[in-house]
Amino acid sequence: MDLNADLAEGFGRWELGDDEALLGVVTSANVACGFHAGDSVVIRAAVTRAAERGVAVGAQVGYRDLAGFGRRFIDVPPRELTDDVIYQIGALAGFARVAGTEVGYVKPHGALYNAIVHHAEQAAAVVEAVRAYDPGLAVLGLPGSEWLSQAERAGLRTFREAFADRAYTPEGTLVSRREPGAVLHDPEEIAQRCLKLAAGEPIRAVDGSEIQVRADSICVHGDSPGAVAIAQAVRDRLSDAGVVLRPFVAGGS
Repeated sequence: MDLNADLAEGFGRWELGDDEALLGVVTSANVACGFHAGDSVVIRAAVTRAAERGVAVGAQVGYRDLAGFGRRFIDVPPRELTDDVIYQIGALAGFARVAGTEVGYVKPHGALYNAIVHHAEQAAAVVEAVRAYDPGLAVLGLPGSEWLSQAERAGLRTFREAFADRAYTPEGTLVSRREPGAVLHDPEEIAQRCLKLAAGEPIRAVDGSEIQVRADSICVHGDSPGAVAIAQAVRDRLSDAGVVLRPFVAGGS
């Protein structure tokens, strides 16, 4: 099983998350590319440390929305969205090259991630960006999403993601952050749920029903309160149960 987290989400003097601590826990790093968060200094530092620790690097691409942290839907024309995603991957690839590593996968962020679960046109635009930039890149997303379905049809390598600390709807999608109970906070509860995910067992949805979420990677958010403690609890629980933790793509160790 892979553990991933969002990194490089600070900007200038504004800091968010503890990248250094999280890089000691996760096996893959979703690095912001400057559109929803991150500046050149923050991004380079995250990539450099990831390379030093053998953590796989992925491009976390999003809408051009620094003010909204990429969590607001934007009705971007498909061609423009494709170009924006290519731009972001290319920027991160430059820092990866300097650090002696490479970008191994693409994971959309925030509102873009949620939009392309069902938004076929935007999903196609992001798929086209990855295919045009490097069809050898893997993509990470929600199981059953339009994004992964279109990526697979385009010949891209697809990997499924589950979320350690996010509530699920009965349909297997994420509960909106605007809804109460959308984010979980108890490290023990989260770690136990991740063990079920790793074992392929059902987990409880927000309405109390049980759903099956197949995953190749589990995301532990870096911007939640107590994020590092939660991530460490998840890693410890999985390791103690004999779950082998490793990146889902080459480039980490």
